[in-house]
Amino acid sequence: MAHISHSITNAVATLKNGGIIAYPTEAIYGLGCDPLNTSAVKQLLKIKQRKKEKGLILIAASMEQLTPYLQNMNEETRQRVLSGWPGPTTWLLPAKPEVPELLRGNHNTIAVRVTNHPLVKQLCKQWGSALVSTSANLSGQAPALSAAQVEQTFNGNIDFILDGDIGDQQQPTQIRDGQTGKIIRH
Repeated sequence: MAHISHSITNAVATLKNGGIIAYPTEAIYGLGCDPLNTSAVKQLLKIKQRKKEKGLILIAASMEQLTPYLQNMNEETRQRVLSGWPGPTTWLLPAKPEVPELLRGNHNTIAVRVTNHPLVKQLCKQWGSALVSTSANLSGQAPALSAAQVEQTFNGNIDFILDGDIGDQQQPTQIRDGQTGKIIRH
């Protein structure tokens, strides 16, 4: 059984210990882990039943937390991306070559978002880095909208659930191509 709490400190401790956490985002509950902990990322993919080829989203409190994963952007791309942040837009941007394939999937881009959700923003600030963010659901099923739904769906396979309210977005975040601005997922 996962530990459910409002404690960001406990969530960060779980991340530092290589654990998987669930947390509320702008529209749904997300699952997360340390993006640089290979075994944690593999475990997250396994419990979610997600193919590694698809890649994952990184969520952060600021652009600076994403910089280690991204190639330099030209000014036009930078302005396009920053115009939607902080907020519910996820951008596909060119990843640095050293970014693990488990995060990128079969792509040379990585999906990234600077959140405006107060709890997630605080979580990323205390964690001190970007965090993996993928919907809290088994692949192909509807995402969880509450801590109780996360617990029911994953039946003890999540180490910690950060209890809180999801945002008021009706759909998971929009995904856009950072180079072109084209909408990939509404």
